[in-house]
Amino acid sequence: MSAFTEERNKLTAKFKFENFVSAFSFMTEVAIWAEKMNHHPTWHNTYNEVIIELTTHDEGNKITDKDQVLADKITELYKKYQG
Repeated sequence: MSAFTEERNKLTAKFKFENFVSAFSFMTEVAIWAEKMNHHPTWHNTYNEVIIELTTHDEGNKITDKDQVLADKITELYKKYQG
């Protein structure tokens, strides 16, 4: 099950971590997968919280299969960080 919800033609999720290092480690893992897929998220990080938005810009800023696949991968990566 994906951690993402659909809002305004974007898949959006908020992830919380124990600390900044864990949040940044998660972001690094996501960055590696995003680069492999050539599909990059919009994200924000404040201390132990990461907010990620996924949409396909070259398809008119709408949700595509690329977004769904990356959302599933991000959700899978996040499971490692849950207590």
